Amino acid sequence: REAAPEDYDGLIEVLAEIDAYHAEHLPHVFRPTCGPARSRAYVLSLLEDPDSVLLVAEEGGRVVGVADVRAHTTPDIPVLLPRRYPMVDAIVVRRTHQGRGIGRQLMRCAESWARASGLEEVRLNVWEFNQGAITFYEKLGYTTTLRRMARCLDDADG
Repeated sequence: REAAPEDYDGLIEVLAEIDAYHAEHLPHVFRPTCGPARSRAYVLSLLEDPDSVLLVAEEGGRVVGVADVRAHTTPDIPVLLPRRYPMVDAIVVRRTHQGRGIGRQLMRCAESWARASGLEEVRLNVWEFNQGAITFYEKLGYTTTLRRMARCLDDADG
């Protein structure tokens, strides 16, 4: 279902798991957090934005999964066709609840939201270190269409 303001605490708990995972694997990109990484005002702004949706999965009244989906428009570059598409910015299921189909349900809900919004293609971001997520998305039929690469520079490189 779509998240509501009263889901804030549960959303933050679930997102904290993926935030910690990212900070562990890419400490030069992600900050470790000791409190909520997203303010209530930030989350409420997403809930009010017609171009975004926060989806939650519940079990026993407790949030156990979250998907953060936002509509984007291609940049105004002559070679690109103008189009809008949803981007799955984050999807996370509590470790204690993984393997039960919750992530699959969240992705299907994200796809339904995209269809209802008149969008034809769902895109997502996934970091290369997250092989579990890559496998999950591939099982759902997603393919790699773009690879972003980086190189850290240091003084030894001249």
